[in-house]
Amino acid sequence: MDLLDGRLKFRHLTLLVAIVQHGSVARAAEALHLTQPAATRALRELETIADLPLFVREPRGMRPTVYGEALAEHARAVVTEVHRAGEHLDGLRQGHEGTVTVGTLLAGANVLLPRAVARLKRERPRLTVIVREGTPDVLHPALLGNELDVIVGRVGPAPKDGERLYQRMLYRERIKLAVRTGHPLLGTGTGTVTLTDALEYPWILPVEQTALRHELGALFVERGLSLPTDRVECTSILTMRALLLQTDMVALLPELVLRDDERLAALPVDLPSVGRTVGTTEAAHRTRTPALQALLHHLVEEATLLRRSLGAAGPPGSG
Repeated sequence: MDLLDGRLKFRHLTLLVAIVQHGSVARAAEALHLTQPAATRALRELETIADLPLFVREPRGMRPTVYGEALAEHARAVVTEVHRAGEHLDGLRQGHEGTVTVGTLLAGANVLLPRAVARLKRERPRLTVIVREGTPDVLHPALLGNELDVIVGRVGPAPKDGERLYQRMLYRERIKLAVRTGHPLLGTGTGTVTLTDALEYPWILPVEQTALRHELGALFVERGLSLPTDRVECTSILTMRALLLQTDMVALLPELVLRDDERLAALPVDLPSVGRTVGTTEAAHRTRTPALQALLHHLVEEATLLRRSLGAAGPPGSG
């Protein structure tokens, strides 16, 4: 027999399962909210399709034949899978399942993003979060190409018309000159360290594609200095930290990174024009998925806590 010739319907399978479960057409029809004649007609159609007797009619009900039992076993599996499919779609619609893909910039969300993702996963453990690190020249095209749902990290000036990007600023923090604890610059005894003093040591610089690199370059020009020639250019926080701990290198790191790392310290060098505003960047034309909405909610919640810890009352520009 060919059960895939188009005659077998899902209603046939649900009826079969119900009759086996309840023991009669009448009780099955009641459970399925069908009239008894409609249920009897559907059973007759099913037995015609199977070309086999599926039930034995008895005075007190119906008993499945060996053929009926066999077909009912498969029917139950199909019905169960369809129910699971519905639950899966509900989960996707409500944001409890699915995937959200996040792009993160250099040190752009090293504190905010992990905290928000941790909260999200506690709330929705079946939701998958994919995090990809990169520079703006890589992440922005990926966002506009639907490869990313959101970018979390440093945000710059408002996007120009036509860039099709929407930014939300969440908090601002200072950028510090970072070294390992025990670095020679921390033991000068004078308590005063200058940018020129730091240039006596190797540096870890942001790559040229970052706004932080441009700000640092402008600061050096303003003070009549050249960027260090003994340098490593790096976008990886893990690599930067390892280099700082193993050498006397100097690096630029956000205040929150240094606050949470007992093995690193900030040099007392003022960098007034170097800072970063952390926020989210989305494709303005795209509708947010429930999963993305959930992540954004936790990003805002965690950003509020970080703002308070940094001594700011509201997001940048909120007045």
